[in-house]
Amino acid sequence: MTSAKSARRPHHWRRDLIELAALFTAVAVADAIANLIGHQPDGPYLLIASALALTATAAFHTWWARRHSHAPPPDTDGVPGPDALLPATAAVQPIPGQGSGPASEAASGTESTGTALWRMRTTVRDTPGSLAALCIVLAQHRIDILTLQTHPLAQGTVDEFLLRAPAELPASRLTRAISAAGGSSTWIERADAHDLVDAPTRVLGLATRTALDAAELPLALRQLLGRCTIHSLPAVSVTGRATGETAPVEGVLEETVMRLRDPSGGVITVERPYLPFTPTEFARARALVELDARLGPRVPRSEHVLTLPEGNEITVRRADRADLEAARAMHDRCSEQTLRLRYHGPVRDADRYLDHLLSPRFGRTLAVQTASGRLVALGHLLWDGDETEVALLVEDDWQRRGIGSELLGRLVALAVEAGCESVYAVTQASNTGMVAAMRALSLPLDYQIEEGTLVITARLSAAPERSLPLPPHLRARR
Repeated sequence: MTSAKSARRPHHWRRDLIELAALFTAVAVADAIANLIGHQPDGPYLLIASALALTATAAFHTWWARRHSHAPPPDTDGVPGPDALLPATAAVQPIPGQGSGPASEAASGTESTGTALWRMRTTVRDTPGSLAALCIVLAQHRIDILTLQTHPLAQGTVDEFLLRAPAELPASRLTRAISAAGGSSTWIERADAHDLVDAPTRVLGLATRTALDAAELPLALRQLLGRCTIHSLPAVSVTGRATGETAPVEGVLEETVMRLRDPSGGVITVERPYLPFTPTEFARARALVELDARLGPRVPRSEHVLTLPEGNEITVRRADRADLEAARAMHDRCSEQTLRLRYHGPVRDADRYLDHLLSPRFGRTLAVQTASGRLVALGHLLWDGDETEVALLVEDDWQRRGIGSELLGRLVALAVEAGCESVYAVTQASNTGMVAAMRALSLPLDYQIEEGTLVITARLSAAPERSLPLPPHLRARR
């Protein structure tokens, strides 16, 4: 930093004397010329022409000085100016990360015809100037760097960018340019406005969601690590046998697969085949799992009271393993046909699935209980890798009252909130109640029948980002 006092130029009295002498000399010469020309017949006209020429010359000099006042300074003692470090085509491009406003568009000599957001990753050598080379290439293509994260590796560095590029720029051309600038293993995909949130804010938001609800851990990991597949493998199968699935406390990182110990038992496996995980991402995932382990089992205790047509009140709430005994008692009151339609297998094995279904690690469960506290219906939203399954079970005496449709609507709303693209239900073609409930969602449906098993898939792109409306014969008590 240089202070204003030290930045002033030194005062020279000799220069002032020279300028004063030059002024007097100019006045004397002008007076002599005026007297010489003024006594001639055409003298006044010559004086007017001289004044006009002098005015035009002064105006041209002023315009020229302003036109070139922002030129880079010349080399001093062999040291080049700042723009000499950039190629001639990049000297007038907008600075990465500074936006693409009117000033930058005027400097580049082009007008903006629309932009697109891209997420890009590339690996560069860990040497001085490697990142600068990438920035120069991006500037040459009129691309703004909105965010930048670095992931150090044992050899090299992974740079992750959020870019705003011209809409007409294809991804293949950008990839070739990055490769020419020294980037390798480049991966690029379209981004949206949600990616504009900076990384610390996004991580804090995911940690908050995980702290409030244990069922959020798989979803939080997926949003933290991008497009990946997450499987929760239990330590004990539904038949009561040990699966042998385990992982060390510190976890395991193997290129595109990471294995983390599940706090509730078993292993959480995260796979991303298109791009290896970095140690930074592995550390973030471990921190999120450790937070979940320290907080222990937790489920939000929100309740919604609804009134049935006959006047009975029911309560819809989240359920977990604490409701295991009540769920088994409901199984005992259900008919074999109802259990067979729900579990698609031997009725005697129905109770074995409950511990898995009620675990928040594998999804979310909604329970319906009467005013006396009896459990009469369960609705499950299950994370199945990249897909999401919905399943319903309503006790026989409480069927055909709109309870199944109410549960399904709330489960779909939870799926929309979680960012799921679709949900599917596996049932039998004779299960008219489930088919009717899926059709009542008013969403695009796909049907697939294989050997008597019906799979109905609802695409959630058309679903509103809020709870779906209640059936007309159900109303919430406020």
